Amino acid sequence: MVSLVPSLTEAIAATDTALLAGATDWCTHPAGLDVPRVGGTKWPDVARVLELRPDLVVANAEENRDEDVAALRAAGIPVWVTAPATVAEALDSLDVLCLVLDRPGPGWLVRARETWSAPPRLPEVRAAVPIWRRPWMVLGRDTFAGDLLARLGVRNVFAGCSERYPKLTREELAAVEVELVVFPDEPYAFSPDDGPEAWPQARPAFVSGRHLTWYGPSLVDAPELLLDRLRG
Repeated sequence: MVSLVPSLTEAIAATDTALLAGATDWCTHPAGLDVPRVGGTKWPDVARVLELRPDLVVANAEENRDEDVAALRAAGIPVWVTAPATVAEALDSLDVLCLVLDRPGPGWLVRARETWSAPPRLPEVRAAVPIWRRPWMVLGRDTFAGDLLARLGVRNVFAGCSERYPKLTREELAAVEVELVVFPDEPYAFSPDDGPEAWPQARPAFVSGRHLTWYGPSLVDAPELLLDRLRG
């Protein structure tokens, strides 16, 4: 199979590396993964994917373009498209994928379920979670990362927005009443010198995008690693 999603590439490789016939250039985990590369997540080389003759391609509704999924299906390649909006949906989707792969219940997935059955929590804290700037965008409603943070005690003040990724002006940012701003290192690489200056009213926390937004083996360690950063 070919994976067009970095988190699913990691999940499949952790289950059985031999299942992977190809992955994107952005599939960085596990380290040293030696499979043919098929370009980026947004602009995969569809012809290259077809050359690899996969029996299945795995994709994500947000990371991958509808037209690429359609082109692969038109060429007769089955495409599995994931779209989890909660931790529970992600775990269930991974369970089904492992069944499809004839590798049910891998150890990492069992541990991830155990970890998220009763994760540790912070005392509730009001927060915003930027994902981009120029323009500024934040997590809004019905997002996997938002649900993950909520389970750790972080209340996203934009969770009730009509949009999943609201855009904000600089003036709107400064008026947001939050105690914490969670800065991931992807898709935008926020840093202490790039991001916090726009949110002077709140404490910044810099977290791994892989542990905040990926669903796969990273879920096992995510609560401990994220809480360490969120506590400051």
